[in-house]
Amino acid sequence: MSLFKEFRDFAMRGNVVDLAVGVIIGAAFGKIVSSLVANIIMPPLGLLIGGVDFKQFAWVLKPAEGETAAVVMQYGIFLQTIFDFVIVAFAIFMAIKVMNKMYKKKEVEKPVAKPSAEETLLTEIRDLLKEQNNKPL
Repeated sequence: MSLFKEFRDFAMRGNVVDLAVGVIIGAAFGKIVSSLVANIIMPPLGLLIGGVDFKQFAWVLKPAEGETAAVVMQYGIFLQTIFDFVIVAFAIFMAIKVMNKMYKKKEVEKPVAKPSAEETLLTEIRDLLKEQNNKPL
């Protein structure tokens, strides 16, 4: 089998295509939620803590000297990313919860099958034999 044919068979398997669609939709969904966090949620939160934008939070480890750029630890961007992650994870959790409710199949109780005539007769014979074996001689 040629390498191209093997690759084509692999790439066209249902799971691979489903995964690719999921990754693409997930990336788009992530951008939407990141925009929600950055443009809707963080400005009021920054206002509550004194009108500061989280992205401005940083520690200067080494100031700029001449043409050498400053060494800065931008923990505000890191906090922004953490907020993004938490909100994306919660949004995905809620979406999956809704999907599970939509597709939840009602479990139907199966009626207990009535024993056949043959089973009933065998049960009666078994009970009679037990009764006879338990009688004292």
